[in-house]
Amino acid sequence: MNIEHLRAAIAATWRSSIIERLTAYVRIPNKSPMFDPAWEANGHMDAAVQLMADWCRTQTVPGMRVEVRRLPGRTPVLLIDVPGELPGSVLLYGHLDKQPEFTGWLPGLGPWDPVLREGKLYGRGAADDGYAIFSSLTAIAALKAQRVALPRCVLLIEASEESGSIDLPAHLAALGEAIGEPSLVVCLDAECGNYDQVWCTTSLRGNLVGLLHVRVLEEGVHSGMATGIAPTPFRLAAQLLARLESPINGALLLDELSVAIPKDRRAQIEAAARVLGESVAGKLPWASGVRAVSNDPVELLINSTWKATLAVTGADGLPPSLSAGNVLLPSLTLKLSLRLPPTCEPTRAARAVKEALERDPPYGAQVRFESGGATAGWNAPALAPWLEESISLASRRIYDRDAVHVGCGGTIPFMGMLGERFPRTQFFITGVLGPHSNAHGPNEFLHLDYAERLTACVSLVLADHARTLA
Repeated sequence: MNIEHLRAAIAATWRSSIIERLTAYVRIPNKSPMFDPAWEANGHMDAAVQLMADWCRTQTVPGMRVEVRRLPGRTPVLLIDVPGELPGSVLLYGHLDKQPEFTGWLPGLGPWDPVLREGKLYGRGAADDGYAIFSSLTAIAALKAQRVALPRCVLLIEASEESGSIDLPAHLAALGEAIGEPSLVVCLDAECGNYDQVWCTTSLRGNLVGLLHVRVLEEGVHSGMATGIAPTPFRLAAQLLARLESPINGALLLDELSVAIPKDRRAQIEAAARVLGESVAGKLPWASGVRAVSNDPVELLINSTWKATLAVTGADGLPPSLSAGNVLLPSLTLKLSLRLPPTCEPTRAARAVKEALERDPPYGAQVRFESGGATAGWNAPALAPWLEESISLASRRIYDRDAVHVGCGGTIPFMGMLGERFPRTQFFITGVLGPHSNAHGPNEFLHLDYAERLTACVSLVLADHARTLA
């Protein structure tokens, strides 16, 4: 295999068609079903799936089958089946649904308005995770063009990942044995600590979301008449949240949300911290004068990959400040998002959170925690020696720097599903969500050069995997 020819072929595909197709994809507001309950009627998801399927069909991959699979009431799945010359199979995973718009986009930028600027494609979804299908198939096509023998490659692109992959189990059941039992899974939906080398994700946190409802009155009352007599729901909500999280340092207080960190993961975290240093905190868009919760990059990486955390991500019952009168509000609803450690048992965690919030409500207030679902995290099996060596060699060949292995603070539900279903499978999980790329927030971007080079790294790992089968 000629690596320079491989890189040239991949670069040509990115520049001749992928960037243009991703630009068109950004324009489609195909929000995940959690954020667009009328997704089916609106038609945006179908438009995004069709865009990707049409591009796949134009690629010169012998014998490839492209199929859009549908189930009643479920978001679609894009399935690409590339026959192989060797036994076994590889599964390459991504998703195409998007997070909602969010606020705070810079002038000239917007979630559905793609902008190419300084080597970055701005807009919602290109980095998380629209590029995955283009990168995965291009990596395979570049190897096929050099007649590199591969096992069967199955590309699975779902459309409900940002909603916890709620539709994926039904599709997997309908697929039955069609996916086979892959010996390698490649996922391109993870983070990268910088844009200088390959970042291999070794663990993922789980996620518990829900609504905390607090009610003290049947209707709002003039604050001059009610305060001092009735407690405010805002104060009660803060009091209840303090049962879960220390208001001083943010530590989660329930034993059910804590796990022991394996020695190998701690060693990887320490190695990653030496590479990243101050950029662990520096990657965030800090407001002037604000600092991180710690100056120790090891502690910050542990906090964001192996510790439980709580964020309040939304609220109902608080009127906008411009229209807020002097009224004691009758009720408040907060949307909570708890990130769970990789090996934390999510059902047990959900029960513990509900019990902690609802027991002995202060002043007899009406308090209810409505769980929106708990998703397990995932801790990868130990890398086979060939895969660890392959990832490191690919990083050195393409980026001229060693690969780094570390956990990811987010959640990819499919990885947990696959880990249970295929316990002997090896996983190569990586991605382009690097410093300031800001997936889910404003000004999300895809770093184009990094994504192009990562595509070449995927090719090299696929070729090395094939050699283990030959």
